Amino acid sequence: MGLFDLFKKKSHAEERPLFYAIVCPYCFSKFEPDEVVFRATHHREDDEDYALGEDEVLNKYRERFGLDTVYDMEAILRPQDVPEEHLIYSDHVLVGLNDRYGEVTRRRLCPHCHNELPVTAGKVPSNIISIIGASQVGKSVYMTSLIHTLQNMTADHFDAACMPLNAEISRKFRTLYEEPLFERGDLLASTQKEKMQEPFIFQFVFKDESKPPLTLVFFDVAGEGMVDQDYLGLHGQHIKNSSGLLFMVDPLQIRSIREKIRINVGDQPGEWVSQYDEPRDVVLTMFGDFIAYEDKGKTDIPTAVVLTKSDMLHSLKDEEGEYIKSNSNIFNNVVHRKYFNITEFENIDGEIRRFIEKVDRPFKGTMDVYFKNTGYFAVSALGSNPIDQKLQNVVQPIRVDEPFIWLLYKLNYIEGRD
Repeated sequence: MGLFDLFKKKSHAEERPLFYAIVCPYCFSKFEPDEVVFRATHHREDDEDYALGEDEVLNKYRERFGLDTVYDMEAILRPQDVPEEHLIYSDHVLVGLNDRYGEVTRRRLCPHCHNELPVTAGKVPSNIISIIGASQVGKSVYMTSLIHTLQNMTADHFDAACMPLNAEISRKFRTLYEEPLFERGDLLASTQKEKMQEPFIFQFVFKDESKPPLTLVFFDVAGEGMVDQDYLGLHGQHIKNSSGLLFMVDPLQIRSIREKIRINVGDQPGEWVSQYDEPRDVVLTMFGDFIAYEDKGKTDIPTAVVLTKSDMLHSLKDEEGEYIKSNSNIFNNVVHRKYFNITEFENIDGEIRRFIEKVDRPFKGTMDVYFKNTGYFAVSALGSNPIDQKLQNVVQPIRVDEPFIWLLYKLNYIEGRD
């Protein structure tokens, strides 16, 4: 490459925008940085604009998730009510204001739900990763295993740290998810449709300061909601405004192999739940909710199709490889360090694509029609099949972070190499 070519390439490099649209990690609304509101840092009894009171917008959000009502909150301050010279900007982003009493507040809130926004909101892309899938595919278990792996292994492999957004999320994740699964070997209860789960928000922060942090939002929608049009309407925003999707598919959802796995594993009839939503039903519901309105009826959101409970596929492997070959990549854990290993990805992606095409061609065809950018993976969040809701072995996740690392690669956070 000559000097002129290098200059030409550099001059065509994509310019960084002055600021980025914000996607709220709590309610998934999308808005511009100058649309934020602020929480006052103090209150006054002699000024009703600054008096303590109920924040109806915040409490409406909290009610949706079964959280307690909060009373006596400081007032909401709107930038348009403050003189321009009293607004505080950082890197072209509105980050604070000086109120009428000379007090400075930097507590930026989402204008739609009044939750506090991350410090980096507006300065970096609001990249949200969502876990979706039908009921009983193990989204909660996968989320737990994934975040545990990201915090304890993956982040270090990419010179980063994975941290909860605040102490409350940290406590809730540890006590309700991580400790039961990794310390006590208890399976997590299925998320109930009527019990909506408040988002778990983590940040993947790189030690290289030139790389913006990535906000990870794991919104574990109850599975039944993924095929309920009205219910999905409440949560469609979080899918539409996601930068990447982890689409969980359980082998037991696939009718053509469900009985074969049961026979080979040797479970008694009646132990298996027969009410599984077909993977295609979830895709069709999503299409009706938002994909149909996308350009040419397709979404370009990078979507990792994640075949869960891959340890159960041991019963399908044979020398001929009718479904799974004896030496399949599925059962071998892979660790990606510093970069995304393209060769490893192409091997697992090709194998799972062929498998899905063989056992559920309608689902594969539907994915091809509605999604422009897909990768296929197989993971085991536990490493073995539990018995009577109890793990028999220490949790040993297999390839659990690979779909997430692929999304990092697709979002240009890391490079890929052969």
